Amino acid sequence: MVWKPHVTVAAVIEHEQRYLLVEEETSQGLAFNQPAGHLEPGESLIDAIKREVNEETAWQFTPEAILNIQLWRKHANSPSFLRVCFIGKCHNHQAEQALDTGIIATHWLTHAEMVAHKNKLRSPLVLTTVEQYLSGERHPLSLLKTFID
Repeated sequence: MVWKPHVTVAAVIEHEQRYLLVEEETSQGLAFNQPAGHLEPGESLIDAIKREVNEETAWQFTPEAILNIQLWRKHANSPSFLRVCFIGKCHNHQAEQALDTGIIATHWLTHAEMVAHKNKLRSPLVLTTVEQYLSGERHPLSLLKTFID
């Protein structure tokens, strides 16, 4: 059997010390998560995060930096995820746009509100990623190179 991690993208979007999160349906009930999703065939990582943010929040997203790249597995028998986290800004909100399947609503939460609702976060990466953002971690988008047709 060949081991293959799931490649995903996520966005940390901050405005006035609030972070854009989605409230989504999961197998364990409703949870908060960064706008995030899977890389699709033939798609660059930057195109993937722009698409995912738009599909899940109805905002256009402009990535400005890479926060980090995370390898995460919940349990030994769980799938592994290679997650590229972006930092950027939103613009051009389309309030009438339907959100992606499973997304209930979007919320702008403070760090303190996320800590207070820690048990409702989709994974520990949600809070960890915001804390890494607050620590000033940043890397240029130029680290990413795409070589696909």
